[in-house]
Amino acid sequence: MPNLKVKPDGSHGRVTHVTPESAGWTYVGFDLHRLKPGETASAETGDREVCLVWVSGKGRAKAGTKDFGLLGGRMSPFEGAPHALYIPAGSSWSVTADTDLELAVCSAPGGGSYEARAIPPGTHPALTRGKGTNVRHVNNIMPEDDGAAHSLLVVEVITPGGHTSSYPPHKHDQDDLPNESFLEETYYHRLNPPQGFGFQRVYTDDRSLDEVMVLEDGDVTLVPKGYHPCAACHGYDLYYLNVMAGPKRIWKFHNAVEHEWLLKS
Repeated sequence: MPNLKVKPDGSHGRVTHVTPESAGWTYVGFDLHRLKPGETASAETGDREVCLVWVSGKGRAKAGTKDFGLLGGRMSPFEGAPHALYIPAGSSWSVTADTDLELAVCSAPGGGSYEARAIPPGTHPALTRGKGTNVRHVNNIMPEDDGAAHSLLVVEVITPGGHTSSYPPHKHDQDDLPNESFLEETYYHRLNPPQGFGFQRVYTDDRSLDEVMVLEDGDVTLVPKGYHPCAACHGYDLYYLNVMAGPKRIWKFHNAVEHEWLLKS
């Protein structure tokens, strides 16, 4: 199995490149571009659909024959909800940075007759989940109930320092609906302040997979299967951008039985 943690390759240009081939799986792809003003990132979608997320900064976007103009606004992923842009399979896209720009490219197998569309902040309501030191704040970008994509599910979460997230531990690695869905997943992590760190564990019930990773600013973690809780250290808020995809566009997870009592406490 490939290493489950992908470090950024440099600080400029395409610094992260995860493909189904490099991850050793089938569905999810993830790229991260860091652009200076005037620089452009572009690609053909081929047989995949794409969700571009303006992690920070502003950029002018085109998708196919549509000009979406200037998108973005926040200058940090810790400053509210993002702008995003969905592009279907069989199309193309380009984004030219207007400011320093961090642009995430989330991808999965495409299909259907979907059209390119902007997803502005506030398209989906902000959510707060959990209690006590399990509180975290959620910005849905492409949730399953929007019906506007073939495979992609995209969400970002901010976990305050000292809190846990994706917790109690849950998994979604069985194609067993209505009980559980099979979804591969990537996490793109940022920390505030950036010199901080956190932790993530990816493990299965039989412990055939059991890996604990230190999370630093800019890391991507891969979740091919198993439970995948995170912890943010005191003093450092943890942001992550999740990309999920599988054979069905449904997020149905299974909680670790021994930890379900936490949901009732």
